[in-house]
Amino acid sequence: MSKEIVHSLILIVTIALTFLYPKTSLAQYDLQFCAFLFIVLFLAKRFVPKKEASRLLESVIFTLIVLSIVNTTGATASPFFFLVYFLLFSLSLLLEPVISITASLALIIFFLINLPEGQNLKNLLPIFSLAFLTPFALFLGQEFLQIQKLKSENQKLEEKTLLFLSLVLKNHLKTIKEAVENFMGDSQLEAIKKAALKMEKLIDKFERKIS
Repeated sequence: MSKEIVHSLILIVTIALTFLYPKTSLAQYDLQFCAFLFIVLFLAKRFVPKKEASRLLESVIFTLIVLSIVNTTGATASPFFFLVYFLLFSLSLLLEPVISITASLALIIFFLINLPEGQNLKNLLPIFSLAFLTPFALFLGQEFLQIQKLKSENQKLEEKTLLFLSLVLKNHLKTIKEAVENFMGDSQLEAIKKAALKMEKLIDKFERKIS
């Protein structure tokens, strides 16, 4: 299975657990539960070496914390429901942008399933607002990936430039310097011209390569 599918399944299970949590006797320990999750997050950031695994764990913990708070304080009527919006944007940045779609659909379904009977349109608006926010979260995630890609390309370009300067130009400058120091006549002058011509060609080639 692809990485996106695995992450989506993990988040769907996580979201499902947060909707079951308020119905258990553990709901009275919601503050302690959140504190425990923050401790786990702190330890994970220190001891989990892999960046991808760390981001997945952060996403799961953020989802557990936010949805536990929302679901134990009134669900769609919770004064903390706005945190769900931030959660969608966070997931699109921490994981793949498409995760925001999966998370949004899962949230809408679970909120509708757990919605008490006789609800009016006002109580349904927060749920359906998630669908309208999803494209923005998706766009933000894609832009973030693009920025990360550009940063990586710039870093590689800097490495190539340093390599070019340190190996190629340095050697030709050394040749010119030796020819100047041992200048005896036309033979050294010809060597200087050849070295300068090679440098010019290499610089032109390098500029074409990076442009």
